[in-house]
Amino acid sequence: MKPASATLPIRSKVPLAPRTTFELGGDAEWFLEATSVEMLVAGLDWADREGIRVTILGGGSNSLVPDAGVEGLVVVPALRGVSTTRAGEVVDVTARAGEVWDPLVATMVDSGYAGIEALSGIPGSVGATPIQNVGAYGVEVGDVLTRVTVIDRSSRTMRTFERAELGLAYRDSRLKREPDRFVVVEVELRLRVGAPSPARYAELERALPPFPTLLDVRETVLRLRRAKSMVLDADDPNRRSAGSFFTNPIVDAATAERVIRVALARGLARDAAGVPHWPLDDGRVKLAAGWLLERSGVQRGERHGHVGVSTAHALALVHHGGGSTRELLALAEDARARVRAAFDVELVREPILLGAPISD
Repeated sequence: MKPASATLPIRSKVPLAPRTTFELGGDAEWFLEATSVEMLVAGLDWADREGIRVTILGGGSNSLVPDAGVEGLVVVPALRGVSTTRAGEVVDVTARAGEVWDPLVATMVDSGYAGIEALSGIPGSVGATPIQNVGAYGVEVGDVLTRVTVIDRSSRTMRTFERAELGLAYRDSRLKREPDRFVVVEVELRLRVGAPSPARYAELERALPPFPTLLDVRETVLRLRRAKSMVLDADDPNRRSAGSFFTNPIVDAATAERVIRVALARGLARDAAGVPHWPLDDGRVKLAAGWLLERSGVQRGERHGHVGVSTAHALALVHHGGGSTRELLALAEDARARVRAAFDVELVREPILLGAPISD
């Protein structure tokens, strides 16, 4: 099996571990870094002719690579470019999928454009943000997203989805639910000129100065994230991580009440307010995965061979070097089992295992 032409730079046996923040896993059987839409489509066509699977890899900050590697063609959409259009106090930002998210945030803050400053420090590519509907400190990318342009792999056509068509939810979207159909090409955001909105997250609100600027919000968020080892830093011993390994569970009201009763009965909290929980508009309740982990016996800094729990945050699992994806997934399952045994609540893995369905 060989690439169809010299103009399509498909390579074989390309290591994927260096392309992920975990630095784990094997090689891509075939690999293409697509720098244009035409190259991306040509790569998809080539894989179809060869009868092999295509896996899309973005910035690698939310990806797990199997130890055996990934069969078929791994495509990185390395499309670059950012443009802005301002009409009064409204700024429309169009960013290509291969742009890196945090530098985009920094540029918008420097330009005085508000809306994504609380999403500072999140690693990964722009193209991945609507798939996961990334969020932090009370803000989600869906709050400012207007539309997403994709390649529909079933028809090889370009499609544009308005925000309302994306089925955005907590760390979820239609794009995530149909992982083998769409490839994000471009993301459009609507920001505004002016001061940041009031903080929606208590931890951030407490840390901000009075009347904060956009730069104040960005620097405060970066400081808070850095304290939790959730900013990429080569000198951080917790750096080989995906940040939060599990999403915060969203449960029905009866389950949330049961969790609170269990916590109170076991002396894990003095009152219901001591069990972090947030009622949602649909009647369900969001729980705090990190709190559940620590109250289930998962300790910061605990180590299991080459992997372990971050010393800064129980929600982050880390690779200390020389390990395997199998070890990391075993640690994750052990942590899930502890929460299940203590609270009868299922945690859901956030990082995606490449080459496999998005499920546990």
